[in-house]
Amino acid sequence: MPSHLYENPWTIPNMLSMTRIGLAPVLGYLIIEEDFNIALGVFALAGLTDLLDGFIARNWANQKSALGSALDPLADKILISILYVSLTYADLIPVPLTYMIISRDVMLIAAVFYVRYRTLPTPRTLAKYFNPCYATARLKPTFISKVNTAVQLILVAASLAAPVFNYADSIYLQILWCFTAFTTAASAYSYYHYGRKTVQVIKG
Repeated sequence: MPSHLYENPWTIPNMLSMTRIGLAPVLGYLIIEEDFNIALGVFALAGLTDLLDGFIARNWANQKSALGSALDPLADKILISILYVSLTYADLIPVPLTYMIISRDVMLIAAVFYVRYRTLPTPRTLAKYFNPCYATARLKPTFISKVNTAVQLILVAASLAAPVFNYADSIYLQILWCFTAFTTAASAYSYYHYGRKTVQVIKG
């Protein structure tokens, strides 16, 4: 029997994740234009969608999906990547840290696409590959990866608030840069170390 499950992708958590992806370029534009007050508000809205989609998926079984297990972290990575590039452009986050975060996320996204390909039953077609109703695997992020995402978002919030509250040169921000670099490296290593344990193939 092929490994797959045909499911409804149009769940509330998935819509919230898509909303977060849509807000990402808006945030990037606001940061580049130095509208930091508005950017803080939009960032808070994006954070609310993140909290809500996780809460709903955990508490309502019919709202949980294999697509969501990939879409939620993908939305986080797209949001974080755009935010870090924009904040680096605005001289609020150092280039090496952003390069480190983007590199890790590109590798993880490539791994997700590879897992999708490997878990599709034959014959593998483009239509089947990009069909969100055709679920083949659930992704289980590592604990340190969840911690890392939280730390990265805390740094974003602190960096967005820095020009608003005039603490862009604070030593505490620089300490947070170092801590974010550490959790990013630890998260990358955790995926390398645990590998297949972070993927649950769905049996049809």
